[in-house]
Parts: sequence; C-alpha cells; structure tokens
Amino acid sequence: MKVSVLGCGRWGSFIAWYLNRMGHRVCVWGREGSANLGQFQEKIRQGQEGFLGMETTHDLAHALAFGELLAISISAQQLRNLLSRSEFCDLQKPVVLCMKGLEEHTGKRLSEIAADYLPLEQIAVWLGPGHMQDFLAGIPNCMVIDSYNPQLKQEVVAALKGGLIRFYYGDDMIGNEVGAAAKNVIGIAAGMMDGLHCGSLKGALMSRGAREISRLIGAMGGNELSAYGLAHLGDYEATVFSQYSRNRMFGEKFVQGEQMDALAEGVSTAAALMVLKEKYQVDLPICTAVHTAIEGCIPPEELMSRLFLRSLKKEF
Repeated sequence: MKVSVLGCGRWGSFIAWYLNRMGHRVCVWGREGSANLGQFQEKIRQGQEGFLGMETTHDLAHALAFGELLAISISAQQLRNLLSRSEFCDLQKPVVLCMKGLEEHTGKRLSEIAADYLPLEQIAVWLGPGHMQDFLAGIPNCMVIDSYNPQLKQEVVAALKGGLIRFYYGDDMIGNEVGAAAKNVIGIAAGMMDGLHCGSLKGALMSRGAREISRLIGAMGGNELSAYGLAHLGDYEATVFSQYSRNRMFGEKFVQGEQMDALAEGVSTAAALMVLKEKYQVDLPICTAVHTAIEGCIPPEELMSRLFLRSLKKEF
C-alpha cells in the first residue's frame, strides 16, 4: 500500500519507519524548512536501516495524492490548521489520526475536529502505549485502532499488523480518545511526584486517575470501562514511569523550576479537560490540580496536599 505520513516528529518518524519496515511505500510530509524533515532526509541519505526507499516532500498536495492511506502525526493543537488547508477539500481517502489530545479551547476530540473537514466514515484513530525507543529496540507492545466505520477499522488493522505491534479493535471512540488524551495529564502528575520525591504515591495516582477519567467518559456518553483499556490505564506504564515520557518529564522539570523545550501535549489537554469538566459537571480533582499548578495558581509544593492529603473519603 502507498501511505503518506503527515508529520515527521518523533512519533511520525517512527510510524514512517514502521510502515516502511512492513513493506508499504511511504511518503513523509513536513513543512518547508522543518528541522525534523531535514533530519529525516539525512537518515535516508545516510542509508540508515529502515529508512531506505522512502520519499519526502514539503508539498502537501503531492503527499495527499501519493497515499492510498493517510497517517497524521502532528501536535493535536495544529490539527485544525492542517485540515482547514485547501488541499484537503473534497478528500476521499481514509485518514488515521496517530496522535493524542483534545482541542485546548473547545475540548473537542481529534476525530470531531477531523469530521469538521472530512467524512466521519473515513476517519480512524491509532492509540495506545509505546515509545519509539522501545519499538526501535525490538520491544513489542499492543495498541488500538478505532473508528466509527467497522470496515475501515478492519482494513487499517490488516494493513498495520505485524510482529512488533499487536493491534486490537476499539469499540468506543469517545472513551478511547478521551482516555488517550487524559493519560498525558496523569503523566504530568506522575512527573510532579517524581520531582517532589513522592513517587510512592503513583499507585494511588493510577487507581484514582483511571476512576476520575472513567467518570468523565461516562458523562460524555462513552463506556466507563474504556478508561481501564489500552488507551488510558494500559498506557500508564509508558507515561507514568518511562524515562521517555515527555509529559512525565515535563511534570518533573516543572516542579523543579526547569524549562523543557520539547512538546508536552498534556499541558493543552489539561486546559481542555477543564472545558469538559464544566460542560459535563464532572469532578476531576487530579486534572484540576495539575492545570492549577501549571497556571501558577498554587505552588508546586502544595500539589501533593491538594491531591492526596485531603479529608478522609471513600476510595472511589
């Protein structure tokens, strides 16, 4: 299959490598002058294993024409800007959103944003745990493909399945998308605990975090049990503990007063969750504490008190 990967950051580059490894013909798109695109092109020129045979372009129209399947992996906050470009007008090709997040000012899920510009039946999402560093080292994992279109789900899984990643069929777009986005906020909270030397509280964070997000998913019309699946709880190991987790690292650096240049998608997601909190009238104490700390409304050292040293209450 001919596949165009739109976005060549850390995850987009891995997806292109993975698809090329699977035997697909791959074209990678990046903005003109993009440092990430330049680095990707250099890997091809150097003949690095797994990158041979791919083509790159900064011409979006060419990338859209090339691929029978489109995989998008960019910042969640840039998705609307990309899809609103004229090149996407009347596009009739399947699109897989390989990204996690919520629109910061509206709380919209990424498939909802995409549906403002594309037919809903041609949209799928690729979610779940995994860091490119582990995959490149040959360490396998399990992930989820979901869509409102059952046939598209089957076609995408058939095209992507291999020994490195085992794909499961999702059946709850609301729960899987919200859960996948919200796990990044839990990751920031975990990093804050690491920075404050309170890592022993991560067990409480995981159990309470999953329950908190399950309530939101249920209020939004999804299946509460999705919070305990691969897209949310199943992704905690890669987000709450991993040295490769940007969100965990952001939280740790934040409470220590250090700057972090790399993108931490959970920052925008925390703001988006505050929109959903008000819309659906759901209590989100962990997400609220993280957002409040990031906004500078409470000192980081008070965060643990806000989260875990409150008055006695039932566990759930």
